[in-house]
Amino acid sequence: MSGHSKWATTKHKKAVIDARRGKLFAKLIKNIEVAARTGGGDPAGNPTLFDAIQKAKKTSVPNDNIDRAVKRGSGQEAGGADYQTIMYEGYAPGGVAVLVECLTDNRNRAASDVRVAFTRNGGQMADPGSVSYLFSRKGVIIVPADGTDEDSVMEAVLEAGAEEVNDLDGSFEVLCEATDLVPVRESLQAAGIDYDSADVVFYPATQIEVDEDGARKVLRLIDALEDSDDVQNVFANFDASDEVMAALDAE
Repeated sequence: MSGHSKWATTKHKKAVIDARRGKLFAKLIKNIEVAARTGGGDPAGNPTLFDAIQKAKKTSVPNDNIDRAVKRGSGQEAGGADYQTIMYEGYAPGGVAVLVECLTDNRNRAASDVRVAFTRNGGQMADPGSVSYLFSRKGVIIVPADGTDEDSVMEAVLEAGAEEVNDLDGSFEVLCEATDLVPVRESLQAAGIDYDSADVVFYPATQIEVDEDGARKVLRLIDALEDSDDVQNVFANFDASDEVMAALDAE
């Protein structure tokens, strides 16, 4: 778990940098559009859309962009693309398992981008099913530490089905079953506790310990994969010590 927590912290910091590049905006907008197409354009009756909008707002996506994405997805405005979710599996250097979640309107382009990223960064693609069994679906809610503490968060979420709360140094990670994500998130809201994001992710059952060089290679591959507009999320089962992550942060 600790490796995941440190990686989550790193991802959180990286998201801020990605937001500056504008790449994250496009991915968040795509999430909103797909959520609206799947469950309708009313956030009150579509929890997935509610969470997608919340995450976009927290990342400073302009309200106009959010509104247009909802309208495109729900068919109120023309121009929505027919996005498909495709999962790719592979290995990073050192045998670290990698799951790549794509949301694309061009399957061939997505497959090509993913293959090139693996090949150029010392990884390799794997057959469907050869990696995914190492992960399970989990709900993850990120709560900023400002104005609250771990005990308050724990108290708010345990009854609703949360499994654990991890301190991510500046924020808290609430873990639950994927099916409990909405009630856990609603429990936080009822307790008046703000949250940054609520997502269903692929969570690793076991992790591979990597040294500084290994972590650098894994992160380089993940960066290359996330650079593709078709890639929404990348999940990997690596663990690294605080010292290793601090050394990489300093680079």
